[in-house]
Amino acid sequence: MKIARSPQLLQKLVRGLKLKGRTVGLVPTMGALHHGHLSLINKSLGQNDATIVSIFVNPSQFGPGEDYLRYPRPFARDKELCRAAGVDILFAPTIKAMYPRGYLTFIQVENMSDILCGSFRPGHFRGVATVVAKLFNIASPDRAYFGQKDYQQLRVIERMVKDLNFLVKIVPCPIVREPSGLAVSSRNAYLSREEKTSSSAISKALQQASYLIKYRGLKNTGKIINKLKELIRSGIPGARIDYIDIRDIDNLEKLSSVEGPAAILCAVWVGKTRLIDNIILKS
Repeated sequence: MKIARSPQLLQKLVRGLKLKGRTVGLVPTMGALHHGHLSLINKSLGQNDATIVSIFVNPSQFGPGEDYLRYPRPFARDKELCRAAGVDILFAPTIKAMYPRGYLTFIQVENMSDILCGSFRPGHFRGVATVVAKLFNIASPDRAYFGQKDYQQLRVIERMVKDLNFLVKIVPCPIVREPSGLAVSSRNAYLSREEKTSSSAISKALQQASYLIKYRGLKNTGKIINKLKELIRSGIPGARIDYIDIRDIDNLEKLSSVEGPAAILCAVWVGKTRLIDNIILKS
């Protein structure tokens, strides 16, 4: 496994792969790798001749008072996980390499970035879109892999790729869950044992909402959301809910009634840890 610390070196390595006719998969991460990341890596390994994993804790997607400084950075462990998985190139640039002095260019995906998580984290998706666009330009991947746990992020990136004509195929990958149902996340490391146990109430509530829609005919989104709030608050002592919402699965427009495919999305504070999750209703 090769390690690239600069965009220039990664571009050189990718050019060599492309000259040999190799296909390239990219798995963008902020490190603190877990089973969810490894599922993306394995998907890429199965679909491409070479796989690149990027590890970069992107400062432009963190707002004031967020957890940028304390975000876990176990690079030695992450490096060994990538090596053991069979990753070809690990891209781990410095902040200076990605945002050199005088950097001025940012990307904003309108309408889809200031709702849901974006309404609570102003500028977050501007930072996400910018760093992902940079990674696409640096790594020139044929495919890029994103987990569906960050559903809004996935849709924002897909829209950016479409609107800006990037020659990369976005491959959505299913949410990986712990045995309790809790969606795997790097931020789960912040949870105490008791908080981790109670946090499973989020996925259970989403499953219950899906059941009520599919088998009990509940369609009104306001009633569904109220039921979800009740289930989460009864299952997680002191839970603070940023949002629970039901949206169109493609453009993330708000729905008043569930008449077809829909995404139920939520962000919940468990103690000092903000967790996101979702469930997609196909029909």
